[in-house]
Parts: sequence; C-alpha cells; structure tokens
Amino acid sequence: MSENEIIDLRRHGRPPYAVALLHGGPGARGEMAPVARALSSSRGVLEPLQRATSVRGQVEELRRDLEAAGDPPMTLIGFSWGGWLGFILAAEYPDLVRKLILVGCPPFEERYAPAVHLTRMSRLGAEERREASSILRLLVGPGNAGAEESKGALRRLGAILSKADSYDPILSESADVDIQVEAFQAVWREAAELRKSGRLLVLGRRIDCPVVAIHGEYDPHPSDGVRLPLSSVLKSNRFVLLEGCGHKPWVERQARDRFYEILEEEMRIPS
Repeated sequence: MSENEIIDLRRHGRPPYAVALLHGGPGARGEMAPVARALSSSRGVLEPLQRATSVRGQVEELRRDLEAAGDPPMTLIGFSWGGWLGFILAAEYPDLVRKLILVGCPPFEERYAPAVHLTRMSRLGAEERREASSILRLLVGPGNAGAEESKGALRRLGAILSKADSYDPILSESADVDIQVEAFQAVWREAAELRKSGRLLVLGRRIDCPVVAIHGEYDPHPSDGVRLPLSSVLKSNRFVLLEGCGHKPWVERQARDRFYEILEEEMRIPS
C-alpha cells in the first residue's frame, strides 16, 4: 500500500513521522487529537484512526500505516485500549517500535478487572448508575438497537463514565471523536478474552523495546493491575503514577503539564 492510498490516518507536524498516537475505545477514533496537536509543534506525529473489527485486523491496520507513512522504529503512545494495541504490535513486529508508552492502560490480568466497573459505579449518582447499566445492557445485548441508536448510546455512556474517570478535568479540552460501535463491541470482546486467558500478558516476554507506563492515581483502572504484571514480563519498563490525575492525563488540570513533560522526556531519551 502506498502512502497516497492510506485512509483513516492523520498527520500532524512535519515529516519524518517517528511518533504515533493510538486511540482507545476500541472505536474512539480521534480522541488523541489534542495530544497529537500538542506534540507536533516540534516533530511529526501520526494519528491512526482504527476501523477494523477484530484485534488482528487492528494490529495489521496499524502495521501497514506505520510502514507506509512512518519512520520506524517509532515511539508508540497508546491510550487505554490503544496501549494494549501497541503492546501487541511491539511483541509481533519489534522492528517497528523504538519505545512504547502506555497511558491509562486497562489492567493486564483478569483478577484486577472487576475493580474498574465497581470503582466507576461508586463514583456516580444513583440515576447515572441506572442509565449506565441500561446502556451497557443495550450494547452487549442481541443487537436489536439500530446503528445510530447504538452510536448515541455509546457516546452517552462515554460522557457518563468520563465523570467517574476524571479527577479535576479541564472541560474545554475535548476532541471530535468518531464513535465506531461495531469496533467497540467486537474488538473489546476479543481483547477481554486475550486478557482472561493470560495470552495478552505473555506477549510481553517478546517485547524488546523500553516500555513506560503512565497512570493516573485516580484512574479507576487499578495501577497495580498495570505495574505488577508488566514488571513480571518486560525486559525494560518504567512506571509513573501521576497525582491528581484520572484516566486521561491530558484533560486533567493538575496533571496535564507533568504528563507532557514526561512524554517529552521519554521521546528525547535514547532507547
């Protein structure tokens, strides 16, 4: 595939493109745009917009984008599900990745997973808990909802959960996110099974590049579910816990500046 044939890929700054930002969700295309714009003032940044509806499909989409438009080996900055995506790619295509930076990653072991939902629900009011539970039933149900209804429901769920995920957010810091419901449902189902089986974490034994995990202290995804499993499988890893910070560091008033400082430091440090 030539560079001119690539779709669903944003370029920020000027080439060479040695940094790529991977959005979460799965299916939250474009949510890393504010970070891409901030980092691109002094470098070229790629923002792949994943569309595939399987884990394998998203890995191969990302590989093709990096090979065609990037300057490998690259620094990958993956947020939430995007962290797992970068983790899988770094294990399977090590020549493409110079450094992997994980931001707000979900836990890598199943035993930590239930805490995410419980923490989120504990931070919401009764009405928001009922609404979130109703939306989750709709999204994981037999598929009776139409495409637009499902997309609206997923967007509303994101708005509700962002209240539970954030510590002290800057409300103006937002992105125009293109919600992909099918990708969310299919990819997350498959990814959750990878974690449950233990196959996700085992991939870390094949990762040769340095890995840095940045995690908010207030993030409902338990930090021990990232820090401890990664320390057991990676050759080179660093864990940074940000105070006054929820799931998305770049929207957090008290942590945003420190978050960008860490990214800049890590992109300067030789691998």
